[in-house]
Amino acid sequence: MSDAVLVCEALGRVYEDGEHRVAVLENVNFTLPAGDKVAIIGASGSGKSTLLNLLGGLDNPSTGRVLMSGQDLALLAEPALCRLRNEQLGFVYQFHHLLPEFDARENVAMPLLIGGMPRAKAWRKAQTMLERVGLGPRMTHRPAQLSGGERQRVAIARALVGEPACVLMDEPTGNLDPHAASQVLALIDELGEEQASFVVVTHDPAIAAHMNRTVELRDGGLWPLV
Repeated sequence: MSDAVLVCEALGRVYEDGEHRVAVLENVNFTLPAGDKVAIIGASGSGKSTLLNLLGGLDNPSTGRVLMSGQDLALLAEPALCRLRNEQLGFVYQFHHLLPEFDARENVAMPLLIGGMPRAKAWRKAQTMLERVGLGPRMTHRPAQLSGGERQRVAIARALVGEPACVLMDEPTGNLDPHAASQVLALIDELGEEQASFVVVTHDPAIAAHMNRTVELRDGGLWPLV
């Protein structure tokens, strides 16, 4: 598909421990068109986070390949892979992984600074994104001074500040109370209308219902839900 942001072909991941061989993923095929929003559901231990790590180039497949904007992630040298992830991918995890010693604006600006953007411009973009997610008055607060929902909104702002082609989310509301989860869901809805494709691993039916489509990971493969 010419407008595909992300493609995986015959993807497999096998873990070996001595004589034990565990195939977590087998022959997974998946295409993410530009602007698409996909929820991935599945039982605990089915390999959802493993798949997300493969899609994001954080791990290499045992078989098959992952293509991001037509480039095979496993064939890229580490500097090129890091640059591709920085420029075209955004990551949001269940546990926000914010840097505790930096305030919200510094955390959001970090991917831009790593990518070589001048500090003043990076801070302006980070400030604008934090204002968009409703955290303008909190941008100089460190993570320990923010609520769980606020920290997750900072993490989403960080993922989106570089205007990536694709955002990968691993249980983005799994550690939040219902009110904070609803705020994050509304934010995904709002920002998803404007930019990026989303792949969201979730057990939350409310999150899945807000995606364009839902697929289930079971028995090592992806299955569309009608």
